[in-house]
Amino acid sequence: MNVDQAYRECAAITRREARDFSYGIALLPGPKRRALSAVCAMARRVDDIGDGDLPVAEKLRRLAVVRTQVERLLDGAPPDPGESASDPVTVALADATQRFPIRLGAFLELLDGCEDDVRGMRYKTFEDLVAYCRKVGGSVGRLAVGVFDPRSYAEAEPPAETLGVAVQLTCTIRDLYDDRLRGRIYLPASDLEDYACTLELREPGEPRPGADEGLLDPDSFADLVRFEANRTRAWYLRGLTLLPLLDRRSRSCTAAIAGVHLRLLDRISADPDLLRNQRLASPTGAKLAAAARALTRGDA
Repeated sequence: MNVDQAYRECAAITRREARDFSYGIALLPGPKRRALSAVCAMARRVDDIGDGDLPVAEKLRRLAVVRTQVERLLDGAPPDPGESASDPVTVALADATQRFPIRLGAFLELLDGCEDDVRGMRYKTFEDLVAYCRKVGGSVGRLAVGVFDPRSYAEAEPPAETLGVAVQLTCTIRDLYDDRLRGRIYLPASDLEDYACTLELREPGEPRPGADEGLLDPDSFADLVRFEANRTRAWYLRGLTLLPLLDRRSRSCTAAIAGVHLRLLDRISADPDLLRNQRLASPTGAKLAAAARALTRGDA
């Protein structure tokens, strides 16, 4: 597979499976757009393994295969003969790392976080949750800033990581319903205790829960969700200090992605009960509007 074909496939993966990011990525100039699509396609690969229906042992085996692919890229080694050589994601990512200072080691942290997911890790405190979000969200922020190639990576990396954590915290709130059905609980146990809420299914194999089954007290649940959303906004405020450190197109990309997730957070805060029976998604129009505003104004 040649490099152009590989990049086209990564772009298709990003449009199809990472739509909340694809509208922002589309604002980048061609070389950066292709490179960030390759980064997102690899991140999506990791997420898809972790979120799939395979047995735990098989998920861990597949994650180990991806870890080997990343380590080979880190070592500058050529792809393994056969499958890796025809894999569009590794082909495109190998080329992207020759063009931009992408810190590929962050993928190893993303893999660590995904392994935590597969093993069913839960979090006692907010600090524990943030440590997880640094692995799976902050790592993506650090990867992206390598593509943006700011004048000072050392200055841009901390807010990029912080913004990645903010986006991941938002996704944790957004996906509360679907995660609960998978037996995953990300909200800190201390927060659930403070608000007298539970996200546990009543019994193993319980059918999809309804809003009125008494699993979550309505008032306490709304208060809990708004608390989580307000705390997450503080991470955006710190993370968005990244914007002045980037060129205009990279700033627009970042602002669009942040804007999509911030508006989702606002929607959740306005009506927390929306999360009781569904996983929310940002409407396409809202994503396009966020991208347009980011391109014209360069802020979220």
